[in-house]
Amino acid sequence: MQPRGTRSVACAAGLGAGVAGLLAGGVGAVTHVERPHAGGGKDRAIPSGGAEGVETGGAWSQEEERERAFLIAVETGADEGWTGEESLRELASLVETAGAEVVGSLWQRRDNPDPATYLGKGKTEELMAARARLDFNLLVADDELSPKQQRALEELLGVKVLDRSGVILDIFAQRARTHEGRLQVELAQLVYQLPRLTRLWTHLSRMGGGIGTRRGPGETQLE
Repeated sequence: MQPRGTRSVACAAGLGAGVAGLLAGGVGAVTHVERPHAGGGKDRAIPSGGAEGVETGGAWSQEEERERAFLIAVETGADEGWTGEESLRELASLVETAGAEVVGSLWQRRDNPDPATYLGKGKTEELMAARARLDFNLLVADDELSPKQQRALEELLGVKVLDRSGVILDIFAQRARTHEGRLQVELAQLVYQLPRLTRLWTHLSRMGGGIGTRRGPGETQLE
């Protein structure tokens, strides 16, 4: 069983030893974003009960410049030690730390994420309905997305799509202070972007600010 509050650390470890070291204490307070117990704390956009669900938030800041983020997750049998609901609470804390406003969430239980769209067909239809209703402009998946899944969701919803790793890298980019730390973040960003370059060129000209677009020092396009 995986201890609470360690999923972000494990996620960063997958991005490289240097970034894992930053998360362990070199960049910022990401390690303090712990997964709360179900039903504990303020339950804003995350559902407080039920097996699967969609929940919308209404108590968020109305700052116009903040991106409106919608969160999605898949709970599988391998996710021992936490539920989809608990994991989304942690993800919401990360997304808020990165600077976005969480306006809703959706999760489901299934054996494995759908290889094409991450969520199953029915939940994908619910996601499209939530897009029309909530007008969010950022989708964040709780698990790492393949380039195929990310591209499919972007085309389906017409919004920017990130996963947990992308959000963590964005927080690192904001908080890196030393020259070594900035270089480690830049390297991790490039490693993360590498398998996604097939679609990156078509997006570079229209990318604006916000989560997932902060570049490391000296990084321009594909440097």
